[in-house]
Amino acid sequence: MPSLEPIPTGKDAAVDSGSDNEADPELVELLRQHLGLSGNVNKDLPPETKVLENAQYVFDNAIDVAITLAQTKEAAETIWRLMQKKAYSTQTWSDHDLHPQSKDESTVDFIFTMDLLNFSFWSEEKDESKRFCIEYRGKKWTGYLSLVAALQRALDEDIPITTPDFWVDEDKCTDEVLRHVFRSATDEEMPLFSERVECLREAGEVLCDEFGGSFANMIESANFSAAGLVNLLTECFKCFRDENVFHGRKVRLYKRAQILVADLWACFNGEDFGEFHDIDKITMFADYRIPQMLHQLGCLRYSPPLESHIRRLQPITPGSNWEIELRGTSIWCVELIKREIEKRHPEVKIAGKIGLSESEDDSQSDQTAETDPKPPRTYGINAILIDFFLYDTMKNLEAEHNEGIPHHRTRSIWY
Repeated sequence: MPSLEPIPTGKDAAVDSGSDNEADPELVELLRQHLGLSGNVNKDLPPETKVLENAQYVFDNAIDVAITLAQTKEAAETIWRLMQKKAYSTQTWSDHDLHPQSKDESTVDFIFTMDLLNFSFWSEEKDESKRFCIEYRGKKWTGYLSLVAALQRALDEDIPITTPDFWVDEDKCTDEVLRHVFRSATDEEMPLFSERVECLREAGEVLCDEFGGSFANMIESANFSAAGLVNLLTECFKCFRDENVFHGRKVRLYKRAQILVADLWACFNGEDFGEFHDIDKITMFADYRIPQMLHQLGCLRYSPPLESHIRRLQPITPGSNWEIELRGTSIWCVELIKREIEKRHPEVKIAGKIGLSESEDDSQSDQTAETDPKPPRTYGINAILIDFFLYDTMKNLEAEHNEGIPHHRTRSIWY
């Protein structure tokens, strides 16, 4: 099903080797290196994850998922206004009940462990009371927060669950100990438990063998580059290498690698371990909830067969065209939302990369001036904050049983 207003894909211009305008071979090679098409990588060029360009390729070639641009522009304005009203910024990350509050290396270890295991929490159990959940601090936690609760509970029990040295010590970190860490308050076990154990073992070996047992050392190796750290994660860890082939081309979606970098940035407010000079290269994180929310907003349209499949809660095969179209088109849709907000409200760029500024909101300044001498604060916008906002909104709609469509079902370690 084609998009209503497809964005044309640029084509490479042919070069006549006999003309006076023959391309400079050195320039061509530099361009090839920048695009990742050459084996001779120039380390001086800024890193690129290629996630966004791959997402546009998916959008351009999608058959069953389309973007309705008129609705996307309308949604952009709604999203911007709500994010300003709710003061959405990096601080919002720390406002979550279970997220770490300290700003030190122990929190870096926590975030790495959290996003190493941050995938596939949905349950096939129809009875909500029987679904996997974690009991902690007098509450039962489900979904992503069940993982955060399990990690916090383990640390309270003096189990060093966020320590790579512990993961590789199979005498102390046995499968039984890990089953205890992730024990459920119901009879349903945490989904993909064995795959999570495998991720821990692999990550522990890499960090201990190559980075002195510290993820902080890995961050330092990326030279304060968000894209560089994403690329390092996907190069060093097989379990972060979220790639597929779509219409004959490899596409990178890198959900967990990107959200790891985003969580560091948000937790540390763009400073210290979260200081990344190119944070805006991080895209939305292609998972279950954002496509669901974008469909609810009318930004995404599905073909009748795909929509029927999702509504009947039928599984979608990992790596299938349907799955890649859902994820890739969602990344591109959030990018269009971000661009539309920046076009209508250029002050969000002035607001800075950590999301706070005293810049004036023109749409409200006249009203505010009558009651408040200070101009309203404008909060910065990027794909990360838009993703966080859409995810939280969708979870709230789910809690209220106001979902317009179920999320798609793909059992996978990638999200």
